[in-house]
Amino acid sequence: MRWSFASVAAAAATVIPVTAHAQPGTDVTRAPTLTVERYSEDWSHLADPDLRTGRWTEPFKYIELDKNASVYLTTGVEARSRFEGYANTDWGARPDDSYVWHRLMPYADLHAGKVRLFAQPILSAISDVDRPKAPVDTTGVDILQAFAEVELDIAARTSLRISAGRKLLSLGAGRLIDTRYGPNVPQAFDGSEARLTGPTYQITAIYVRPVDTSPGGFNDRTSRQKAVWGAYATNWFKGDRKSGIDLYYLGYRDAAAVFDQGADKQMIHSFGARLFGDTGKLHWNLETLLQRGTFGDGRVAAWGFASEIGYRFTQTSLRPEIALTTDVISGDHDPDDATLGTFNPMFPRGSYFASQAPIGPRNIIHIQPSATIHPHEAVTLSLKGVAYWRESRHDGIYAIPGFLVRSGRHSDARFVGKQIEFAMAWQATPELNLSASMSSFAPGRFIRETGPARTMRVAGGMANFRF
Repeated sequence: MRWSFASVAAAAATVIPVTAHAQPGTDVTRAPTLTVERYSEDWSHLADPDLRTGRWTEPFKYIELDKNASVYLTTGVEARSRFEGYANTDWGARPDDSYVWHRLMPYADLHAGKVRLFAQPILSAISDVDRPKAPVDTTGVDILQAFAEVELDIAARTSLRISAGRKLLSLGAGRLIDTRYGPNVPQAFDGSEARLTGPTYQITAIYVRPVDTSPGGFNDRTSRQKAVWGAYATNWFKGDRKSGIDLYYLGYRDAAAVFDQGADKQMIHSFGARLFGDTGKLHWNLETLLQRGTFGDGRVAAWGFASEIGYRFTQTSLRPEIALTTDVISGDHDPDDATLGTFNPMFPRGSYFASQAPIGPRNIIHIQPSATIHPHEAVTLSLKGVAYWRESRHDGIYAIPGFLVRSGRHSDARFVGKQIEFAMAWQATPELNLSASMSSFAPGRFIRETGPARTMRVAGGMANFRF
């Protein structure tokens, strides 16, 4: 690979943009107004001329189609380019890699009274790459989202929304169902959703199948291998919806699940609870999960716990923030018995640990302290250190999509390695975000005993324009 790690990161910081300006909270991919899914944005207040600010984007966000304001159209677009460069990929087990992802995602949201039609195509490409293209690299030109929705008034301040079609989904903190926003092709689902929302609660029921993407145009298809169903309930403690508790059940079927123990049909039932909150200074996110089910002729007995606690010094110069994130996620403790102990995160968020981590949330213990400062109102600098251990010495480590990275059958070492990551972001305009990151992952004893063990280095930069 003919690039200098430091020079590429510096160039990306000055040339390329990333995710939109984040709201105070634990999900840094969400902006104060804009969202990842886009369909949850409400621009109906622009029907009142007195509430308009004169921003050039407002005529696109509310296009009145009748004089009674019952029919209107919302439009928008995301245009993103993202560079990633890897030296010593998978600690030297694979060739060095670098590429640039490009995607364009316009959308149109038509409201007609209580009925809406939402459509969002995606135009994606990858350049400067010699390896075979993966499903997350490009899907050519295809339909990312297309669904119909009807809203029913159930009672005062209580409504039921029922939708059917293809859409992006994110539940809670995105540990089991998320949009996979970071890679070039987000994860969409085909199926139906019903969402009951009251003054202090929300209950979402889904039955969906993931969309399998392919590099060609208009050839993405509903998966025949996997399906997800269940219910996700949230109760907010206050009307501002900044703190509350989630309780959920999610069922999952995979006709060809693969683990270090082997490959077979899997049926799992996940039961979870999440406690979350944000006071503006202190924020927290605590989640525990239990999985039961079957794997082939055996049973599944897996579990996981995750926490994130942070504090913002809002009255201090540079507005520093410190946080500690931890995960303990079960692995399989005996590959020769009939019980599978490896936790299955199904469709987790694309940047589960660090923004460019090679490890996913299976059989892992993870500790991550981080610090963030704001040298300018629109600039954020962050530094995080991460340490990884295997939860079980008898199971391997896995990538975020779920495939096995290193088998655990040839080492009894627990320590996987340590990673450090520096990231910067600049909200250049309300629509344009520029960011860059660089990280280094030093292998631990487990990596050294199971194959190539060079220090992995990653540089990334992104330009994201959204309105």
